[in-house]
Amino acid sequence: MEPGTLTIVGTGIQLVGHLTLAAQAWIKEADKVLFAVADPVTAKWLQTLNTIVEPLPYNTNNQRRRQTYQEMVECILAAVRQGGNICVVFYGHPGVFSDPAHEAIKQARQEGFHAQMLPGISAEDCLFADLGVDPGRNGCQSFEATDFLIRRRRFDPTSVLILWQLAMVGNLGFFKEDAPSPGLTILAEVLGQHYGFKHEVIIYEAATYYPVCQPLIKPLPLSQLPKAKVSEISTLYVPPQAPATLDYEMMARLGISL
Repeated sequence: MEPGTLTIVGTGIQLVGHLTLAAQAWIKEADKVLFAVADPVTAKWLQTLNTIVEPLPYNTNNQRRRQTYQEMVECILAAVRQGGNICVVFYGHPGVFSDPAHEAIKQARQEGFHAQMLPGISAEDCLFADLGVDPGRNGCQSFEATDFLIRRRRFDPTSVLILWQLAMVGNLGFFKEDAPSPGLTILAEVLGQHYGFKHEVIIYEAATYYPVCQPLIKPLPLSQLPKAKVSEISTLYVPPQAPATLDYEMMARLGISL
């Protein structure tokens, strides 16, 4: 068998409809397909594209997600070392909130294997479309919610702010339904200092899995965030507080006039 190669692709957010033609071609032509997707229907559908399809290990009994991700990376690298074209399929965009994908490509390249990642449609792409947000208009800042807090990220309230993994604030393990989310109270306190607690934010969830599904778009004042029901796919969209101030001196230097 030929030396191993690694191609990592994404299914996009919605089943079939978001899969790119390039990703589909790599899945079909692979000698082996490994996958980590969000629903069993997608898993069965992958088996119609390739006969050698196996799920990646996903151990939710580990205390830290990081340990589970490393187990996935080890499985991917083991397949690559055995030779042949290996295609790994992740849900959504394979490079967005997908530590195993990045680490597998990094390690494969370090070991001398050819490795590449193909882009997919992410939840952020869906958010721009569903909420009518143009990131080129006011700019866009995007952070993982826990990282945003523990690193005291600097941000501009006059620009769009997107905070991911809302239900996982302060949780380094795995999501548990109906578990208390004290992190939301802390997040609301931090944001309230910059926006005020009356500022309207949106809890957003992309229309997942099937094209007939509808996105969740739930506006609420920042003061109500601690009581909000969130899921593992919830994202917080914070619109700009006010327009950014124009720098008239810079405009003059650029030859721009109102």
